[in-house]
Amino acid sequence: VLSGDLGGAYTGLQILEREKAVFKVNPQSQPDLSTYAYAVERQLKPEARKDVVELLEELKIVPTSMIDISDGLSSELLHISKASKVGCQLYEDKIPIDPQVLAICKEFTINNTTAALNGGEDYELLFTVDQSHFEAIKNHPLLSIIGHITDQASGCNLVTGLGQQIELTAKGWTSHPDGEELYPRATLRHIMTINPPIKPRVAISVYLSCWVSGITSSTTTKIIAPAAKAKA
Repeated sequence: VLSGDLGGAYTGLQILEREKAVFKVNPQSQPDLSTYAYAVERQLKPEARKDVVELLEELKIVPTSMIDISDGLSSELLHISKASKVGCQLYEDKIPIDPQVLAICKEFTINNTTAALNGGEDYELLFTVDQSHFEAIKNHPLLSIIGHITDQASGCNLVTGLGQQIELTAKGWTSHPDGEELYPRATLRHIMTINPPIKPRVAISVYLSCWVSGITSSTTTKIIAPAAKAKA
């Protein structure tokens, strides 16, 4: 079972990468991200799904396993399967993807299933429950049943929309070997916590400057605040 939808953070990153390239050519450009607001927000402002935990309590459902989607759906499914010594069947046409994410995938010629499986950083909750809870979950607007558990010998597989069965492999995001967070999110976090607050558009502009310059999360606090306040 999965909360929310997937692929938003990954497609949001693609939008920001494109704006970074534009900014390199023209540092005076002011990005208009209104068309991509949902995906960009999913990348820059992740939210813990505490509401899902509360929902499960209301439904009197205790998951038999649970993990958040940080490294991609395929990676997290493999984590659960390995730890529980089971296999799984994941159905491609059951994976929830927001319409804006689908549009961005089309614009960037990205396979939307790949974005959901390997993009990561969506921080939705992936969990398993006993089959007795099927009726309580199957039509809930916040939850999607995306597959089922099998025996370990069957392995972990994706069943495509055409009915083909493909072995799941983990190709999600991994941290930089030196421990630096090279994703843009860490940089923007520092910008958005400046007091007094600055306009989101200015924050994006400052963030792009830092990203283009190769500034990583451990050095932002010394540089970003003065720069952002100056632009504000």
